[in-house]
Amino acid sequence: MFQSIIFDLDGTLIDSRAAILDAFGKALAVEGVQPRIALSAVRIGPPLAETLRELTGSSDPALLGSLAERFKAHYDSTGYQASVVFAGIPELLEALAATGARCFLATNKRFLPTGLILQHLRWQKYFEAVYALDRETPRLPDKTAMLAHLVAEQALDARNSIYVGDTPEDEAAADANGLPFAAVGWGYGSFPATGKRCLATPRELIAFLTQ
Repeated sequence: MFQSIIFDLDGTLIDSRAAILDAFGKALAVEGVQPRIALSAVRIGPPLAETLRELTGSSDPALLGSLAERFKAHYDSTGYQASVVFAGIPELLEALAATGARCFLATNKRFLPTGLILQHLRWQKYFEAVYALDRETPRLPDKTAMLAHLVAEQALDARNSIYVGDTPEDEAAADANGLPFAAVGWGYGSFPATGKRCLATPRELIAFLTQ
């Protein structure tokens, strides 16, 4: 059994797609910006600034900054509450809590709305610590650096720890830090290139993590 379990958030524990796309749509409408790609094609998971560049095709810092503030104003006030917990996740978290495993969260989502979501769902009790790119000063560059910081700060043994996520980017960040990786099959990513076996349900994930 793994002693320490690190979870991604979006696409792994919660389905935040509709809430995030709604916030992007409202931000673009207020600024009068036509998206370069359809909102339905937006990838969920990358940092906010990266997604805004993809949506607009712009590198104008003034425009991107204004859109980011519009997005935050909606998402951080009420939008985050529309996130949906994947079926079976509450039971997963309860089962892991009963084992005494140390659980952490490592997400590209900003630290503020991550905390709001945990508070809204009453999930604070399940996670020993929460890590986000903007939690640190200076801001961490990517998830690989975030996991490295988490492992060092929490003095984790990588051999007895694991990262659980839903995208190849999550897997790459885990690999770069010598962490085993568990891929979930209900999220936003796919693993065709690696042939990675995805765990189909939270029940399968519980069995894998506690074996």
